[in-house]
Formats: sequence, C-alpha cells, structure tokens
Amino acid sequence: MTKGPGAERGAGLSAVSSAILAMSRHLEVRDVLKTIVASARELLDAEYAALGVPDDHGGFAQFVVDGVSEEQWKAIGPLPRQHGILAAMLQDATPQRLGDVRKDPRFEGWPSAHPDMSDFLGMPVADGDEILGAIFLANKRCPRPTGGCNFTAEDEELLGMLAQHAAIALTNARLYERSRELTIAGERARLAHELHDAVSQKLFSLRLTAQAATALVDRDPARAKDELQQVARLAAEAADELRAAVVELRPAALDEDGLVATLRTQVQVLDRAHSAEVTFAAHGLRALPAAQEEALLRVAQEALHNALRHADAQRVDVTLARHGQGAVLRIADDGRGFDPGAVRRAGRHLGLVSMRDRASGVGGTLTVESAPGKGTAVEMEVPGG
Repeated sequence: MTKGPGAERGAGLSAVSSAILAMSRHLEVRDVLKTIVASARELLDAEYAALGVPDDHGGFAQFVVDGVSEEQWKAIGPLPRQHGILAAMLQDATPQRLGDVRKDPRFEGWPSAHPDMSDFLGMPVADGDEILGAIFLANKRCPRPTGGCNFTAEDEELLGMLAQHAAIALTNARLYERSRELTIAGERARLAHELHDAVSQKLFSLRLTAQAATALVDRDPARAKDELQQVARLAAEAADELRAAVVELRPAALDEDGLVATLRTQVQVLDRAHSAEVTFAAHGLRALPAAQEEALLRVAQEALHNALRHADAQRVDVTLARHGQGAVLRIADDGRGFDPGAVRRAGRHLGLVSMRDRASGVGGTLTVESAPGKGTAVEMEVPGG
C-alpha cells in the first residue's frame, strides 16, 4: 500500500525529532556540529552534507563534512572561503535550493579533488539576528534508477526545522564550553595558590637547609650530614606536592587511562604526599560519558582537597561503584567536620557550590553529610548514558 502525504510528513517529523534528541545528547561544540551534519544528511537522504561556522576574517572557524572520506577531505585542501553561494547564505540568512549548483551565476568552481555536486540545499543556522553557521546538502539520492531527483520544498521545510534546533544545541554547547573554560581558569588559579602555599614554602625551606649544610661541612660534618638528610626529605615532599598538582592540572589522563586508573593514581600520590591515609576502591564500574567522568574526577579532587587541607583528616576513603547504568562516587573522611547550614549562612562554601554545579551539569546529584567532630562524606551520583 502506498503511503499518503500525511504518513510521509509524519515520518519526516519523527526523523526530525530523533535528530533533535541526538543533538541534545552532546555538550562539546565539535560533537554537536558532527551530529547536526550527520542528522541532516540522513534526514534528507543526501549524498553529501557539511556545516560551516564562519570566522571574522572571511573564512570558516570550523567546517564539518559527512559523506566525504578522510582521504578525500585531505586531498581537497584548505577550508573554503566565504564566497559565492556560501557567502549569500551567511550574509542574508536566506535558504538556497538549487536544481544544479553548477549553473548558478554565483558558482565559482570546485577544487580539483572536490566531488562533483549538482542539486543543492543550503540553510543558515541563526540565533536571532546572529548567523551561527550554515548547513549545506548536495546530491539528493533518488530511489528511481532513472535519476532526476532534486531537493523539494518539503525538504527545505524539514531542514529549516532542524536548523532552528541546531542553533539551540550549538548555543548551549558554546555556553557549556565557555563555562568549562571559566571553571578551568578558576582551578588553575587555585592550583597556583596551592603551589605557592605548599611547594614554594618547601622549596624555601630546602634552600635554607642546604645553605646551613654548606656552612657546617667543614666544622661539624656530622651535623651537616643531618642537614643534608633533611634536604633530601624536603626535596621528596616538594616533588610529591608538585606531582599532585600536575596530576590535578591534567585531566587529559582520563582519555588515555580512564576514570578508575586516573583516580587511583591521584589517590596514591596524595597518600604519599600527606600524613593522612588515603585509600581508593572501585567496584564494577562501566564506561561513562566523558563529561560525567571529568565531573566525577573534579568533584573527587575538590573533596580530597577539603579533607586534606582543611579538615585535618587522618583517613580519607574514596570509593567508586556502579549504580544501575551510572555510578556513585563517595569521599569520606574522619576530619573535624562542619555544619553545612552554618557554612551557607556565613557565605563560605568550601567548594560545595562548584561540586554541586558539576554534578547537576551532567545530570547528577551531590549530597554532603557532615557535623562538627563527625567527619564529612561527599557523595555524587550520575545516571550514566
């Protein structure tokens, strides 16, 4: 039985809905761009698709393609400039639907390795008056062996709907990346402060002790030997402090080693660098989305920092366990504890706001249990993906 126009339109709207859901799952700008391009190409059954984000210099800051192999893309050469039909869409925010792009007076040819394209559909991606980019589709696939298919007005309407939601997804991804940049800048400032308080002080003590040992070498060799042993001890402590800071500064280890190995390494470094006993255990954890793993790592770092720097804890236990499709992270210490209500009233947060923001930013929750003299337990749960 042949489907009527209503059924076809319903299928198209369903496909748009699926594409929108796919876009909303990503937080990184590059991932969002790739999903938009792949969704548009599949939705409208095109052979080629691309999405360009313009820069302020007549070129493209980002240009993502689908349907072109990596070898082909490398052979094509530099990114296109904003000229011809591309410029028309970016300057006027006007959709372009052409039966044969090669016959358009604005067409200026392809690079030698560029695939040949005929029918063309372009749609600006705009947020109000700001043009964020443009989606380009070419070579509509035709179910009839005789060919002759072109993009239709219905195709243009569907792509317009997709472009509206793509603008929202792209704006959200940009805001997320900006927020993360600000968070990283704040963490770098905190690390610089820690380096000054911890490593710099130890290095200063190391220098004074070395000077004292030098002065004692001739007249009191035995005491000079004791001072040199102190130099070795201070150097080892400074190295451990610096190593802990460097590990904290480089979450890129997540990409190479995964969350469990990265967190275990950091706990081992902190256990050596501090008098408190710091332990780690992991139970049945499955792979999690990258954003969730980074958020769990950062919350663990903040909670460990509070326990070791402010709570005078003698023992800190870190556990990471599977919970349904997600995970639960728990950092419990036997330190001095605090009254969470009093901390809020005093306007002091001990990083709690940052930790809660990280948890909620990846769809998770954060709870803090503490009382004066009773230690502190920080628990973060994420749903997985």
